[in-house]
Amino acid sequence: MRLLKQERKKRASGRDSLISSLRSLVEVAVKYAVKSPMMKEMKVPGYVKPLPTEIALAIMANNGPYVPEIIKLIDWEDNDDHYIIIMERPTPCMDLLRFLNHKNKPLDEKMGRHIMWQAIHAASVCFDRGVFHRDIKLENLLVNPDTLEVKLIDFGCGSTVKRSGYKIFCGTREYFPPEYEMYGRYHAQPATVWSLGIVLFAMMCGALPSISDHSLIRNYRWTSPDLSKECCRMICGCLQPDPDERLALQQMHLHNWFKVME
Repeated sequence: MRLLKQERKKRASGRDSLISSLRSLVEVAVKYAVKSPMMKEMKVPGYVKPLPTEIALAIMANNGPYVPEIIKLIDWEDNDDHYIIIMERPTPCMDLLRFLNHKNKPLDEKMGRHIMWQAIHAASVCFDRGVFHRDIKLENLLVNPDTLEVKLIDFGCGSTVKRSGYKIFCGTREYFPPEYEMYGRYHAQPATVWSLGIVLFAMMCGALPSISDHSLIRNYRWTSPDLSKECCRMICGCLQPDPDERLALQQMHLHNWFKVME
């Protein structure tokens, strides 16, 4: 049963409940965010009033059987001037950027496949639950350095999935899909595949792709002596400049690069 209710009149003491929630858990992550006039809210089925986008999308992403690759929302509190989110905190863990910096070299393909498979699964489940994360990047993927378990975090830049596309991009510029820069419009699944491709390139090459890399990728001519043919084609398939020619998100697990895991 939820420790914190959405409406003040339904809880005896929200603050006391929040403290009780924290004390009952060994390891949690707590996020405190001050509301701004520009902060967006959205309606979630089952809740009377609109909620801050980050809370709403986290609720939606967790709406269903537990998925280990998506950070678990434990509790939340929505107040007039701020909100608080309580999430699971895997131990040990670090974000993928820090993990790569700690390794100080690109990942081997076995490790890269294992991490990428989980990131794709997290993004796919989010879509199935109506959530477009919109900011999948190294910093938003937590990794357990001992087990290589991955968790997708931070829904603050996200939106609900819609077929009509988007004109505003909330996320990280290095992960923007090229169609947004060229046409000012993009769609959720191709944009997600692009960002996953940037993550994959960074894991396997130790850096973000350059302009010359993108020129070769466009024609499937990009290769690396340290990577298999299947891995190079996976990268090229994710980073095609034409969104219609990119790999389909729901089919990414079927790529030849992942067949080695079977």
